[in-house]
Amino acid sequence: MWGIIPAAGRGTRIQPLAFSKELLPVGSRVQNGVERPCAVSEYLLDRLILGGTDKICFVIAPGKSDILGYFGDCYRGAQIAYVVQPSADGLCDAVFRAGCVVGHDEPVLVGLPDTIWFPEAALAALPDHALSFLLFPVERPEFFDAVVMQGDAVTEIQVKQKNATSKWIWGAFRMSGAGFRQLQALWERRGCSDEYIGTLVNSYLAEGGAATGMRVGESYVDVGTLNGYRTAMKLLLGRPGTPVAADRQQMIGKAPASVVLASNGLPL
Repeated sequence: MWGIIPAAGRGTRIQPLAFSKELLPVGSRVQNGVERPCAVSEYLLDRLILGGTDKICFVIAPGKSDILGYFGDCYRGAQIAYVVQPSADGLCDAVFRAGCVVGHDEPVLVGLPDTIWFPEAALAALPDHALSFLLFPVERPEFFDAVVMQGDAVTEIQVKQKNATSKWIWGAFRMSGAGFRQLQALWERRGCSDEYIGTLVNSYLAEGGAATGMRVGESYVDVGTLNGYRTAMKLLLGRPGTPVAADRQQMIGKAPASVVLASNGLPL
């Protein structure tokens, strides 16, 4: 199964950075006994692999060669491919550009590389349907794509809509091989005009398509803003067993508080 990571965005909300926003250090992990910073997109790669992917496709802009240099051709046993999106023309364009490497019958998982969410293995709960969404509860759904449901069936996606009627947003989604090609064909019939997945899915539903929503997400943070970055650090520090929390606890027993502050960027 393929994991598709759209990574061609400019990251204007968190600039200036000297590197791609997907490589923003958030927390840390211990590798071969050495603590190192963890790029925000590594959290998504870990979750895609837990969800069953063994191949990952980064869709990158022409100037984002630092992502290729960071990840190379393999991550924790999953092979990595790269596809170029010449300009940042939206999520639909990014996702379907990966169609040149995805086999006709291969299912795909899609996630956003500047987000951190829990539980880590939640993608494994998505069924092998044409289209299924991993849902998370948030306080401000108007900033996201809110998913309206009847039971487990998706009836509408409210794209960054004021007064959204659902507090549940999608944070990742899965498509079967057939579902991927159906949505791609619909997008092309609509003149490739849909920038957001939500508007395309609404048209798909109007034509008789079906989508499932799974309310198994617990917490979700968009790290694309300074406030989101701070929130992500607090979330990681507050969850025992995550790399940054484990590293922090390990360091507390070995170093004074000033060292922990310098390593994690937050006071004890």
